[in-house]
Amino acid sequence: MNPVVFLAEEEKMNPLLPAWPEVIIGLICFFIVFGILGKKLLPSIEKVLSERRDAIEGGMERAEAAQAEAQALLEQYRAELAEARHEAARITEHAREQGAALVAEMREEGQRQREAIVAAGHAQIDADKKQATAALRQDVGSLASQLASRIVGESLEDHARQSGVIDRFLGELEAKAAASAGTK
Repeated sequence: MNPVVFLAEEEKMNPLLPAWPEVIIGLICFFIVFGILGKKLLPSIEKVLSERRDAIEGGMERAEAAQAEAQALLEQYRAELAEARHEAARITEHAREQGAALVAEMREEGQRQREAIVAAGHAQIDADKKQATAALRQDVGSLASQLASRIVGESLEDHARQSGVIDRFLGELEAKAAASAGTK
């Protein structure tokens, strides 16, 4: 074989360099397929992307609206909670004041009752003292008159005389008791 022919054949069969008619036919087919896909597939892809964009943007707007509404509800809840706490503190303070007033009133009532009981006790003691003094005077008087009539030997049956003697005797005893209490 001739080396020149072999070189020419080798150039024709180089697999790395495509033939120009194949490249042109390939490009024409590529543009035809690209055009068909661009006309048919690209609008539906655009439609899907537009719907998805609207859904995402609408979802974001709804999420922002929901977040704003939640924030407003949170602020309202916090305001109501603060108002409820204030009301509870006011009610507690009012109850505390009423309790203190009730305790003071009960103390006053107890003090009045105690004073009434003490006054009644003093009155009862004074009445009992007067009654005991009267009974003691009468008993001492009758004993003294009996003793005096035995000592004197004369009867002191006269009531007026007996009362005078007893009163004088008891007066002297009271004077002596007052004088001894004054010196102490």
